[in-house]
Amino acid sequence: MNVVVVVNPAARSGESLRIAERATQRLRELGVHVATVRGASASESSDLLRSAISRGPDAVVVAGGDGTARLAVQELAGTGVPLGLVPCGTGNDLAATLGLHQLDADAADAAAAVVAGGHRRRIDLARVRADDGTVSYFATVLASGFDSRVNDRANAMSWPRGGSRYTLALLREFAALRPFPFHVRLEGDDGSVREREGPLVMATVGNGPTYGGGIPICPGADPADGVLDVTLVRPAGRMRLLRLLPRVYRGTHGAVPEVEMHRVRSIRLDSAGVTAYADGDPIGPLPVTVEIAPRALDVLVP
Repeated sequence: MNVVVVVNPAARSGESLRIAERATQRLRELGVHVATVRGASASESSDLLRSAISRGPDAVVVAGGDGTARLAVQELAGTGVPLGLVPCGTGNDLAATLGLHQLDADAADAAAAVVAGGHRRRIDLARVRADDGTVSYFATVLASGFDSRVNDRANAMSWPRGGSRYTLALLREFAALRPFPFHVRLEGDDGSVREREGPLVMATVGNGPTYGGGIPICPGADPADGVLDVTLVRPAGRMRLLRLLPRVYRGTHGAVPEVEMHRVRSIRLDSAGVTAYADGDPIGPLPVTVEIAPRALDVLVP
């Protein structure tokens, strides 16, 4: 078995790098031939990975979080080359959705065993089309509005790590909470079209159920069901929205009157001055159109 291991280009030391190195060592002990890709930047890593994929590996393994996985997804979508995960990033929502939870250095052997085992599952991706013609993919959640502002803040923080960073950023950003003027066009799985225009606190599109290190913002989303889940939150008083937060963390917010949930094959989001985030990384300003890309990615799972 020949695999390419992609290491988070931001990982230069610390626990994440130790986990990546341990998983790589264990793969070699299991008889897997490993070639490592670690560019000085995300762009360089993408170029190196594209070149490595052209040589026909049996799998690509990401040692990192959702952002590093997204880097690999851009190159793997539709190729049939499976993606393996060693979850050691700030956010590991894709890994958790697939039954792989964040590992410590001692447990990295388990991730290597999953890769060496070669058991595949095919999942959907979400395809994002910007108005300039740019196309990209994401595997977990696209956030816009309040939650993209939270991502802005979380990405600027160096502490704490993991989901706690997102929680702290959310609470700090809440103090400046305001609605955003949105135009939303939803195309249902049956081809029906709905449009809505007006203020929203946030608009979120889920291929998977969670973001931010485990927050079930689209609790019913299944990355293999052929549709996208959408959560829209209408404006309300700050205190009412604050009381909504515990329900969001439990995944029970769909029953709140200010929350709309939809299942769609595509959605167009437009709001001036709002940046979209996908898999925890900024992908550019709205407007964007997001559509389901059914069965576009093979993944290695337990």
